[in-house]
Amino acid sequence: MNIDSSNPSDTISGAPQEAVVFDVRHLSEQQLAALGVSHIAYVKPVMVNGVQGFAIHAADGTPMAITENRDVAVAAVVQHEMLPVSVH
Repeated sequence: MNIDSSNPSDTISGAPQEAVVFDVRHLSEQQLAALGVSHIAYVKPVMVNGVQGFAIHAADGTPMAITENRDVAVAAVVQHEMLPVSVH
C-alpha cells in the first residue's frame, strides 16, 4: 500500500512529509489495533438500561460516547473530524 503525501497542505512545520509504504499483511497486533484510531469512529445501536441508544467507539474498540439518536452520534463524530462508520 502506498500512501501518497504529495498534497502540499500535508506538511509538518512547513516540511513536506515522505510517502509511507507498508504491507498490511505484516502489521503487528498493536499496529492493527491503532490503524485508523484518530480517523475512524464506529457507530452502533445498543440497549442501555432498556433504552435504545447509539454507541460511538474508536477504531480500536475503545468506547467514547452513547447518544439516544443516531444522527447526533454521527454529527459528534464528524464534529471531531473523524469518519463515522455504521456497525450493524
